[in-house]
Amino acid sequence: MPVSAIITKKLLDSYYVKYNKHLSSKDPVWKLNKVKTKSDKEVLAFIISCYCYGNITQINNFISKVLEFTSLNVSEFILNYNRSSKEAGLDFRYRFNSTQDFFDLIHAISVILKKYGSLKNLFRKYYDKNDENVINALNGFTPEIRHIAKGSKSFEYLVPLVSRKSTCKRLLLFLRWMVRKDKVDTGLWSKEIYTSKLIMPVDTHVYKIARKYKIVERKSLDIKFATELTEKLKKFDPVDPVKYDFALCHLGVDKENLNY
Repeated sequence: MPVSAIITKKLLDSYYVKYNKHLSSKDPVWKLNKVKTKSDKEVLAFIISCYCYGNITQINNFISKVLEFTSLNVSEFILNYNRSSKEAGLDFRYRFNSTQDFFDLIHAISVILKKYGSLKNLFRKYYDKNDENVINALNGFTPEIRHIAKGSKSFEYLVPLVSRKSTCKRLLLFLRWMVRKDKVDTGLWSKEIYTSKLIMPVDTHVYKIARKYKIVERKSLDIKFATELTEKLKKFDPVDPVKYDFALCHLGVDKENLNY
């Protein structure tokens, strides 16, 4: 059966409309509503994306702990963070990431805020609007963060490298939240970064749907799969193909037991 007979623009648009509303799912993105400033939302979004793996309840509980720790003033807390004074006796373990990994991430963000003023400015350092997509920008953005953090091997999982062939789902999710603007995504970077340059954040649910309905023939779950899927979705919306992230995810997932 032809793909167009199963996955159509009308079907995807209907799912987009269904989930493009406040609290339409258990997605951790709604934690951004807990903070007020643009800087807080940007920094919190990056932290959430780094830890956006595993059971969604675990993710949300961990981010609630971060919000309590920073008293909801996330960027100010991190900007004033002293690496040596706030870590003793605290437990920010999350699955196979240690408490040290968390504080290495906080340190890296703190250095970036002091040097560049924002994560956006660091990303823009490597972003070229003439590039086909955001891969070249990520190839500069994430290595610099890892260099600043000087973290362990487990820390490196939080901030993956595109060059390692990973799908970089969590980094691409962060960019979706920052660049796209609707009732879910913040659009904080929308004036500087084009939505057409984004790449679909591919998790196992999106992967299974794309394979099941033969949207993508590639079997390997890697960045090439994500870019190929994005190119196929541009047939439905060439300017904003990543708008269909929720649509594809919820075509293939039980919303009551969502895992990332």
